[in-house]
Amino acid sequence: MPVHYIPYQQIDQIKWDACIESAHNGLVYARSFYLDAMAKHWDALVLNDYEAVMPLTWNKKYGIAYLYQPPFTQQLGIFSTTKSDDTLQQLFIAGAKQRFRFAEFFVNFPAGNAQVNFVLPLQQPYEITRQQYKNDLLKNLKHAAKFHLSYVSSHDIQEAIQLYQLHYAQRMPHVHQHDYARFSVLCQSAKQRGLLLIRKVINDDGATIAVVLLLKDKQRLYNLMSTVTKEGRQCEANHFLFDQLIKEFSGQDFVLDFEGSSIPGIAGFYQKFGAVNEPYFFLRYNHLPWPLKYLK
Repeated sequence: MPVHYIPYQQIDQIKWDACIESAHNGLVYARSFYLDAMAKHWDALVLNDYEAVMPLTWNKKYGIAYLYQPPFTQQLGIFSTTKSDDTLQQLFIAGAKQRFRFAEFFVNFPAGNAQVNFVLPLQQPYEITRQQYKNDLLKNLKHAAKFHLSYVSSHDIQEAIQLYQLHYAQRMPHVHQHDYARFSVLCQSAKQRGLLLIRKVINDDGATIAVVLLLKDKQRLYNLMSTVTKEGRQCEANHFLFDQLIKEFSGQDFVLDFEGSSIPGIAGFYQKFGAVNEPYFFLRYNHLPWPLKYLK
């Protein structure tokens, strides 16, 4: 099974996207428009005529190219129209190692430490999905009902990003302003393709107190960026927001991908909705020459 290394300029993006969209494990992060927006550089490993692909997102430091995980890109890995096995995975990993001597990135196949990701299937009617809710979530929703909260659609990308930066940027010092600028470009591109969703909760004064920015494909709704303000926490606006989101899309052929997390408080929040863990994995290798190998 020949796996070919293809530099970015030679990638057939029509065949690439067709592979991602038809793959049994396709994810929006691997679509060409997503990689173009978020990766500093990306090339590819391709099996035969785009039967399976692996994006190689890379950067360069001190003249050495290495694989890295772009911001706001939860996981990449191998995407195949048929299920990949250990042999195929080893072929792709070997191909990556031939080109890049150092790598730290997240993949969708077992290859290192497991990471937590919570997902909730939405195919059932809302009333059935709600039966999975934990008791404390039901109590929080009852509390939220005491306030005059409104769940509305929005097209304001900048509001969603700026609120997120205002409340959470300090938690992610590795994400820089230019990364948020790239993310804004990504969202504009997704909007043009009809793949962007923004839902928010507003109070009596019309102020936004919780907002979620999602991307979608044929299979999933991806919770890329959600924010709740201090006032929103006091009235359980985030619980109300996700409950209404689930209600809106229940009975449709989607999975709500909460995107993590291993942080107990966030993980507990997602689990309240009956979400289950669908792990991904951290792949790291270091074949740098001495002394760079030990410095890294």
